[in-house]
Amino acid sequence: LYHPSRGRMGHPPLEFSDCYSDSPDFRERLKCYENELEKTNKFLKDVIKDGNNVINAIKEYSLGVQKFSQTLQSFQFDFIGDTLTDDEMNIAESFREFAGLLQDVEEGRMMLVQNACDLLIKPLEKFRKEQIGVTKERRKKFEKESEKYYSQLDKHMNLSSKKKETQLHEADELLDKEHQAFYESSVEYVYQIQQVQDRKKFDVVEPVLAFLQSILTLNNLTVEMTQDFLPYKQELQLSLQNTRNHFESTREEMEELMKRMKGSTQICIRHSQQATMEGYLYVQEKWALGVSWIKYYCKYFKDNKQFIMMPVEQKTGTKQTTAHLTLKSCVRRKTDSTDKRFCFDIETNERCSPVLLQAISEVNRKQWMEAMDGKEPVMDLNDIGFKFVRKCINFAIYLSLSLSVFICPPLSVDPKCPADVDFNSTDMDIKTITSALKFYLRSLSEPLMTYSLHGELILAAKSENLDYRLGAVHSLVYKLPERNREMLELLIKHLVSHSSENLMTVSNMGVIFGPTLMRAEEETVAAMLDIKFQNIVMEILIEGYSKVRHAPVYLCIYSIFIQAKCSDRKQVFVQSQSQNAHPVSTPAFSLQFLSVNSLQNDSHHQHHHLIAI
Repeated sequence: LYHPSRGRMGHPPLEFSDCYSDSPDFRERLKCYENELEKTNKFLKDVIKDGNNVINAIKEYSLGVQKFSQTLQSFQFDFIGDTLTDDEMNIAESFREFAGLLQDVEEGRMMLVQNACDLLIKPLEKFRKEQIGVTKERRKKFEKESEKYYSQLDKHMNLSSKKKETQLHEADELLDKEHQAFYESSVEYVYQIQQVQDRKKFDVVEPVLAFLQSILTLNNLTVEMTQDFLPYKQELQLSLQNTRNHFESTREEMEELMKRMKGSTQICIRHSQQATMEGYLYVQEKWALGVSWIKYYCKYFKDNKQFIMMPVEQKTGTKQTTAHLTLKSCVRRKTDSTDKRFCFDIETNERCSPVLLQAISEVNRKQWMEAMDGKEPVMDLNDIGFKFVRKCINFAIYLSLSLSVFICPPLSVDPKCPADVDFNSTDMDIKTITSALKFYLRSLSEPLMTYSLHGELILAAKSENLDYRLGAVHSLVYKLPERNREMLELLIKHLVSHSSENLMTVSNMGVIFGPTLMRAEEETVAAMLDIKFQNIVMEILIEGYSKVRHAPVYLCIYSIFIQAKCSDRKQVFVQSQSQNAHPVSTPAFSLQFLSVNSLQNDSHHQHHHLIAI
């Protein structure tokens, strides 16, 4: 930041939130602070050395004072922020004023101040030890934690998604622990290094001011020199006091902010002024000898859809440059299509094939996809798929067998081109057909029963009320997209119509087709434990298939049952077109199937209307 009054560049402030993203820009700004700290440390050594020369060498006193004044003349303050207060400008010019004063003092007109060591040397040594020394220790801790975290992150990104869930969970927890330790050390280091930059304004200037005052006073300077210096001294002391007061108030606010940031569970990541999203991503790159994952620091600008990849690891023998791409689309990568976690694809104008990216966590992937308006993989149910399923069922009917009669190893079928399977092959038998159909259904980007209804179906299957369980499952089936429901009905109808031929119980068929038609969106231990309830859903669909034929009336009753869910007793009037009303009084939780039974026993049940009172 440019200061017109000084002709120098100031350092922008270091935000605590920048510690979390740890971008290259943040590291560069931090390096400027570190260089300034080294300059200050060197300056203090010079001041202490020169002060000792003044104290200990009367014969060389004149030379020592001149060297000291030159040192003061050469040093300039670098302040935080883009605008200086009058007090800070006064302080910034203070060393030049001191140096000019010393130049006016002739050799031989000065005497060594007896207490110069206490006024000058000790305070500066204390500042170096308690401020600069502590800052260097914080820097060592920050570098150590940084190395540990990024080493752990590299190992974490190489974990295969095929690992056990417990191992992946432990790895995630270990990475979170290392990242938290790194983040805390970074925040503490940033806080300390900025404190030193502010404290030196008065902790360094005040001892020098006291030393000069003692020299002028105890060396019997002329009244004129003393009077000339007095106004400036008073003005400078006022500036120092004002600056100290400002520092104390700012320090308290910064401490509170640091505590809030350290204790915050949801850390707000500050991006650069224009970037919509930025952070580290691993990019899959294909080479002549295989595939590798390269870490980049990426930025995305939503306004012009610019995606910038800055390499942070230079490969041996190659020169990687920053890539500027224009985003066309973003799609989440299906879990079963790669052994890496947290992946998503982007299409760009500059590259003919999609770019596969890996985020550092599931939350991070969602943030990137939200910024890029990413989409979920689309369902693969098409006309070709329907024809393929019908061919499999017709082939099984021709052999007078059910598709569930065998549990077969998977036969590879492209879900986009299932028609490529040759049904006329001499090798085609019921085992092969069953394997092909199951592989097709499991290869769909989204299961036939959809991710959106998975949780509600599992919850319904867990109900202890058998009537409620049956009603809820069939009601949810009618929330499926039309194409999904048509294919589901096609499969269930086949299983029901050939149940006497496959010699399998409904429970066995549920075990086979439950994981085929239903699955959780994310593979977790909880999802594995819910597989048995997926099987129960299939049992309900097979056993209750006949009730689906009464779906309009049945769903109306089920809707009334849900709305009337309370402890009071309700009455339902089943009123026919002949205006004959049959009141049924029943507790709310048994209302629905008493009504269903009464409707099924009535030959005119399709013409009834339900009125809840």
